[in-house]
Amino acid sequence: MMVAAISLVLWAGWHNLRARRLTMQKLQEEHTALMPDAPGAPAMDMTGTAPSQLQSKPAPEFTLTSLEGKKVALSDFKGRPLVVNFWATWCAPCKVEMPWFEEFEKKYAGDGFEVLGLAYDVDAGKDTIGREVKKLGVTYPILLTDPKVQAAYLSDSEVLPMSFYVDRTGKVTEVTAGLGTKDELEAKVKETIAAGGK
Repeated sequence: MMVAAISLVLWAGWHNLRARRLTMQKLQEEHTALMPDAPGAPAMDMTGTAPSQLQSKPAPEFTLTSLEGKKVALSDFKGRPLVVNFWATWCAPCKVEMPWFEEFEKKYAGDGFEVLGLAYDVDAGKDTIGREVKKLGVTYPILLTDPKVQAAYLSDSEVLPMSFYVDRTGKVTEVTAGLGTKDELEAKVKETIAAGGK
């Protein structure tokens, strides 16, 4: 009985991993350009840099509440390279890249690299968001965003996932929209770490 139970757990884990890999492969094969939200706005490629008014400007300051109820400010991360990643519980591409960001945060911890996940769909509720984060194995801070922060960062587009790469000086060095490949995201992380001096 015990052997059967262990076998079932192992099979389920292997099946889940295989399904996740197939989903990632399918998303990368479908690699389509995202359409702009507003007429006249430039289109964004899933793996390209998204046009943004924040490019090369200081990242807008915010103070938001974490899932644990703690107040977290962007200024708390001053002097550290950072990714501010907007995601939602209904966003499948977000769930593909979040474990990658988790991996990058651990891999580049020695360089001071940090990730902040900003939950776009706060109306889903803290419990639902928390369950999704746990399923994904994400341990970096997840913050509940608000309309003011969304307007400051996402005024150009509301395509998700959307990530803002912030260097040690607090300047936005890259903005990406949609799902890129793991290698492309890691290259942007490395560029962000190298930017703005030590």
